[in-house]
Amino acid sequence: MHSSSTSGSRLSLHSFFNRLPFKVLAFSTVLLPFHSINAGKAVHQFDSVVNQNKLTVVSVENPTTVFKDGQHLHGFGYDLVRNYADSMNVKLEFKTVSDNATALKWVSSGKANFAMTTSSIQSIEKQQLTAFSASCGDLNTLKRNGLNSELNWVFKHADDPLSQTASNFVCRGKQNGSITQLASFYNRNVVKQESWDVIQRDLRNRLPLYKANFKKTATQYDLDWHLLAAIGYQESYLKPNSVSPTGVRGIMMLTNNTAKAMGVSNRTDPAQSIQGGAKYYDQMLSRYEHIPFPDRNWYALVAYNMGPGAVSQIQKRIRSQGKNPNNWVNLYAYLDRNKASNGRYRQAVQYVTRIRAYLEHIKTTPQLVNI
Repeated sequence: MHSSSTSGSRLSLHSFFNRLPFKVLAFSTVLLPFHSINAGKAVHQFDSVVNQNKLTVVSVENPTTVFKDGQHLHGFGYDLVRNYADSMNVKLEFKTVSDNATALKWVSSGKANFAMTTSSIQSIEKQQLTAFSASCGDLNTLKRNGLNSELNWVFKHADDPLSQTASNFVCRGKQNGSITQLASFYNRNVVKQESWDVIQRDLRNRLPLYKANFKKTATQYDLDWHLLAAIGYQESYLKPNSVSPTGVRGIMMLTNNTAKAMGVSNRTDPAQSIQGGAKYYDQMLSRYEHIPFPDRNWYALVAYNMGPGAVSQIQKRIRSQGKNPNNWVNLYAYLDRNKASNGRYRQAVQYVTRIRAYLEHIKTTPQLVNI
């Protein structure tokens, strides 16, 4: 691990903010009170981040912070931190540890610039560290979406510009609605609790029948077979004879035109359907190769559901609003804001959030992992 000390010439605070893509301190009057202040004059983590062009964050893996999907990470906490690193125009190095106590030690020792934990304030203060709410105190938004409202960002010093810019970034997200949208996407209640028993029964009974096909096809296209299985469950509940009122068929619910384009002659044949669905999804991923993972997965899923042309139209509208059309939070926010008046948007929101939930469920449920 790198040291938190700095070397070489240092950027001034003023010159650093001049190179940001937007002013992180635009809401500088909205600062949360810190729970404790360490008066020491140690080297600021801000200097280390700027000079090394790298932000190192440590966290415990849990449903609110981060979920490992193969080589990629996603989760409410992870995406929030990732967006903060992007706002600073630095690389994010995200580390996971086994418990919150270890995460706090990493901050104390300088192994991490800050930690994301659900530790009690008492535990944080005992380590002479400082913390603020990862939702800028908007606890109801997290609770409503089944997320842990006690999620905090923990720093070594309250007077470090890094902790100050971070709190401003979070509160800016609260004011512009991006935290609400992010929490909505990672909603743990997107599938009602009573439905999970049915879903688990379905997966336990049907997944073993098609697991070999999912794995073989995923290997061919360098995809995660769990994700393909989650798409298949959302599309058809893994029923090969499924037919929708619009005429799509099979496990992956392909249209007749898509099936022909993917070389599928029999849409109700499980192996062909899975092959065709994987090939089409892989093509959608290729369309968004300029977008980093995990966002690329979500864009590809929306395109799989709505068609890439519809996604392109939404991206144009986002761009016309002066926002980044290649940022998933912006695309999801657009769909979510307009879903009440547009049935396709409502379906797309449900589609991608449910697949995310199924993916996490399949990969973390022992009975399913060992099928």
